[in-house]
Amino acid sequence: MIHITLPDGSVKTFDEGVTPMDVAKSISEGFARNVISASFNGTTVETVTPLTTDGSLVLYTWRDDAGKTAFWHSSAHVLAQAIEELYDGAKLTIGPAIENGFYYDVDFGEHTVSEKDFKAIETKMLEIARGKHDFSLRAVSKADALSLYKDNAFKTELIDNLEDGTITFCDHSTFTDLCRGGHIPNTGIIKAVKILSVAGAYWRGDENKPQLTRVYGISFPKQKELTEYLAMLEEAKKRDHRKLGKELELFTFSKKVGQGLPLWLPKGAALRERLENFLKAAQKKAGYEMVVTPHIGQKELYETSGHYAKYGEDSFQPITTPKGGEEFLLKPMNCPHHCEVYNNFQWSYKDLPVRYAEFGTVYRYEQSGELHGLTRVRGFTQDDAHIFCTPKQLDEEFKSVIDLVLYVFGSLGFENFTAQVSVRDPKNPNKYIGDIANWEKAEQAIINAATDKGLDFVIEEGEAAFYGPKLDFMVKDALGRRWQLGTIQVDYNLPERFDLTYKGSDNESHRPIMIHRAPFGSMERFVALLLEHTGGNFPLWLMPTQAIILSISEKYEKYSEKVLNLLENDEIRALVDHRNETIGKKIRDAEMQKHPYMIIIGEQEEQEGKITVRQHGGEDLGMISVEAFSEIIKEDIKKTLKTF
Repeated sequence: MIHITLPDGSVKTFDEGVTPMDVAKSISEGFARNVISASFNGTTVETVTPLTTDGSLVLYTWRDDAGKTAFWHSSAHVLAQAIEELYDGAKLTIGPAIENGFYYDVDFGEHTVSEKDFKAIETKMLEIARGKHDFSLRAVSKADALSLYKDNAFKTELIDNLEDGTITFCDHSTFTDLCRGGHIPNTGIIKAVKILSVAGAYWRGDENKPQLTRVYGISFPKQKELTEYLAMLEEAKKRDHRKLGKELELFTFSKKVGQGLPLWLPKGAALRERLENFLKAAQKKAGYEMVVTPHIGQKELYETSGHYAKYGEDSFQPITTPKGGEEFLLKPMNCPHHCEVYNNFQWSYKDLPVRYAEFGTVYRYEQSGELHGLTRVRGFTQDDAHIFCTPKQLDEEFKSVIDLVLYVFGSLGFENFTAQVSVRDPKNPNKYIGDIANWEKAEQAIINAATDKGLDFVIEEGEAAFYGPKLDFMVKDALGRRWQLGTIQVDYNLPERFDLTYKGSDNESHRPIMIHRAPFGSMERFVALLLEHTGGNFPLWLMPTQAIILSISEKYEKYSEKVLNLLENDEIRALVDHRNETIGKKIRDAEMQKHPYMIIIGEQEEQEGKITVRQHGGEDLGMISVEAFSEIIKEDIKKTLKTF
């Protein structure tokens, strides 16, 4: 007999050889019908894997992330079979599950696959799925594996790097693929599929190796869910920050300036300035001091911090000067510079904490294929700050930063978020610098602070920065997509590497602890996220123009200017549309530009000294006084802009 521990802590006893599906059925037949994957003692297993030892079992359904991973991984196998049957001579490589769906990299040889072929692939996949073929994992020898794939150099390369005795194949229907496992019970669970796109991809991401065709797809257990997902994709296209950024005249890119280097247009620069001023005001209340550091630094600075050893090969190449032996780097991080600002002074424990903040622009080289609008760029500005504190101050300072992040989220409409405590990968200690004991203290400090603040958080191994653990905030946008936004890190290592000290109450030198924090993360990525979350309808306090004045004809321009002056005196951002266009055209254009309020000026408005107000989206507020409209604006801002 073996003892199986379930997630709720209950323990069940079974005969040796029981499968996860047997355990599911012992709970309830209804539950078992929804189980599609499992893990045993932290390792992914098939639902039909015999269990022979005591252990902890987790059963997954489609609602679980691990269940979706198994579902989409299995769907990739079905895609591979469909491709193999439709395209003679195609060579399969790898096909993993991804965050939303799956892909398979294929050498199609003489065949070319485009959007016109998607329907045929989908039809073949559904035909295979309806066969309700069981997924079956089996061990094979290295010799047999190499023999099966003797005509596929990609698979043989993978097999050559595996040890004999660790190689497994997955079979379903007439199809076999090299695979480590993690499948749904059978293909029949797959009810809806969609091929989303094709793209070029180098074998194993190496541009010196052959280029393959990457086929992206997604699948669901119900057609309704696919329909909803496709509707969400259509909405996402409308909200694409690259599209909205162009329409709203916020930013652009120039081939002459260079890839991944955004140019902020006047409206975008004003938007950024408001975001910066919003955070600067909160930081001032929280005791931060602003600093400014250069865009470059000596190579030695980043060697001291450890950034060069970790990222040097992937960063911009060193800048040399006319003086031999001098090398500078474009700044990849602000923190080494802030350490040197701290080092400019002699500190006592009575002076701490010290809080330095900077909107500092940094530069990191990204492959051209990885660049994407504002979300992946080569030059970006971080809302960076670093706090230097004593061990006794760490808990309070960390919690204060959490409060600041929550204030930012609340004022910008990000209500749906979770937190992630990112810690070391205990199996890969070489990824990190510093003393283990300090890492343990830092990790525990973050866990304690997150717990005390009542955050909904998970712990993720292997997601820490190389110099310290961190608390990441995972925000869900209006379309249900998850973004990592805002991070707080505890660092014992940079103070050691930069020999940072303060004089303690014992008159001895001590090391401060360093907290890194960036609620926005980067201004570029944050604006992209905000655009897609709001669809360009920013909170009123942030809008470039809060009201646009539309006169019915030139006769009312003088009164329009008077209304503009009254609004500006009340610190309301407004402008007048002076164009010689019909009022209908002006209203349509104002809607496209996402102006929150449209003020219509005509004969009656001028005679009565009032304005007619129309909200973005079509709601008519009627004719009111300018003073009443100013109050509407102020109350709207008061509701959305939180206090700190």
